[in-house]
Amino acid sequence: MYPFLFKTVLTRFSPEQAHHLAATAIRAIPRVGLGRAARKFTAGGADLSVHTLGITFPTPFGIAAGFDKDATMIEGLGVLGFGHIEVGTITAHAQPGNPQPRLYRLPADRALINRMGFNNHGAAEAAERIRALRASGKSLPVVGINIGKSRVVDVDNAVEDYLESARLLAPVADYLVINVSSPNTPGLRGLQELDRLEPLLTAVKAAAGRTPLLLKIAPDLEDDQVAKIAELVVSTGLDGIIATNTTISRDGLDTPADKVAGMGAGGLSGAPLKARSLEVLRLIRAAVPAELCVISAGGVETAEELNERLEAGATLVQGYSAFIYRGPLWGRELNRGLAEIRAARRV
Repeated sequence: MYPFLFKTVLTRFSPEQAHHLAATAIRAIPRVGLGRAARKFTAGGADLSVHTLGITFPTPFGIAAGFDKDATMIEGLGVLGFGHIEVGTITAHAQPGNPQPRLYRLPADRALINRMGFNNHGAAEAAERIRALRASGKSLPVVGINIGKSRVVDVDNAVEDYLESARLLAPVADYLVINVSSPNTPGLRGLQELDRLEPLLTAVKAAAGRTPLLLKIAPDLEDDQVAKIAELVVSTGLDGIIATNTTISRDGLDTPADKVAGMGAGGLSGAPLKARSLEVLRLIRAAVPAELCVISAGGVETAEELNERLEAGATLVQGYSAFIYRGPLWGRELNRGLAEIRAARRV
């Protein structure tokens, strides 16, 4: 049903318009009283819980940052079967992001290209929204908050900018993520250089207090850079790593090269990222202690691929792009599929 709807209806809208329509529908699910029924329908049918970061995640699979930029869909995404929702990227200063069009579909590759540019209403508004949601007493998924550098702030002043977001958002987050890996904010990826990264991690770690803190990295790093950053994460006392963000590579796509070029700059996500994301996961797991939380993101579409990431050492797994192509029952599909895989192995 959903593939037909996607091909015949949703593709008539621009990707960003379709996203706004989906967001409206997701927010409506709990508001019209369907939350409890939807939660039962999308659950895995077995205990899939994972305990990490001092938190029990009901399922290892969650929504990556980028889908719910302003923390407006937390409750709705939770009832669709996602065990954690990572909101953001949120910046200290509200900002509109890059000019539209800035989001593109590549159906032949089951991929997206985006140069959204951290469009969001700012850390203070997000903190108040999440605080009110928690005060409501509603059943919520685990809520991670991804923070990035405000565009109006020079890279040389990035630490204080991240600190402002951390001070506002850490008190309402189940975990906090430092994003230095988006390709859509000028100069941001330069913060992955070790001499810039270490003081940033140290400062935000102190500001986060007891809130677990993770670092999100790019897939375009060299292998030795991945290992060195993993070692730095451990030495600075962070709680985990998310690997990976989108890629600037355009290699191996089925979409015609001239069409891809016409889409312009931006981060590529979805199925083409699958192999590199898995490689980076294995590099990180080999370099960090077993208890460190490693969240794998990039190219996961099926329960088999979710299981593959977990067996490769991921503590948790995230997705985003496949949601666009597989529809609102994607979370249920992965939860049920993972439960079936595990049940079959116990027989």
